[in-house]
Amino acid sequence: MGESAPGRTVDVKVMTYNIQAGAGSDGKYNIQRTAEAIRQSEAEIIALQEVDVHWGARSLFENDIEILANELDMNYFFTPIYSLDPLNEGEPRREFGVAVLSKYPIIEANNRDITRLSTQEPNPVPKPAPGFLETLINVKGAKVWFYVTHLDYRSDPTVRKMQVADMLQYTGQHEYSILAGDMNAGSKAPELQPLFEQFTDAWALTNDEPGYTYPALAPNSRIDYIMPTPNIGVKSAKVIDTLASDHRPVIAELTLIRGNQP
Repeated sequence: MGESAPGRTVDVKVMTYNIQAGAGSDGKYNIQRTAEAIRQSEAEIIALQEVDVHWGARSLFENDIEILANELDMNYFFTPIYSLDPLNEGEPRREFGVAVLSKYPIIEANNRDITRLSTQEPNPVPKPAPGFLETLINVKGAKVWFYVTHLDYRSDPTVRKMQVADMLQYTGQHEYSILAGDMNAGSKAPELQPLFEQFTDAWALTNDEPGYTYPALAPNSRIDYIMPTPNIGVKSAKVIDTLASDHRPVIAELTLIRGNQP
């Protein structure tokens, strides 16, 4: 039987990482340090949050996702949450959002709207805005929908509750998928519970430890998740000990089936 024959399985290492716009726990911008943390993890598909693309001085107006993709020799797709006019005419737009890096081909990619409460408007109200990343990735013949998200950070869960409902409208269209990202809430938070009706929690399936990811220097909360649908196998999950960001990344080894219908 050939490598892409139906029924054959393939393992893939998936990571989620809030990179704090390339700044480490020391507050210093060093996108090369970010790249090295990802390289050492040997992750093959990486969900990234807080990605700057020509955004501002804090990241030297650099294109962080392009730098990471080049350093790691990976495919990528970036979805801006915010896309602002440049400070000077003729310069690139200033963008901030989420992204995916992939060792494997990205065969479809979309930037979906979910409810957001803008940090860039003086009197924001919750409304649909871009930045929910949807991709279809071909992992050695196993096609899987891969979603990247970054939910609202505020203590009031109202916006997160709306965001979860919005995300499920998209993810519910596909039976074979992975949702990864910074949920800004613990696993017992009421607003996250609808996610666990459609997805499993890779960490909880394979660990008894709390799995804290934030803040990286002395983590005391688990807010970063990898969530596959129940028809995707979970072999392991771990938190990477690195100070390349203010979050610690989570990595999970998942088992996909070649020849599946995503």
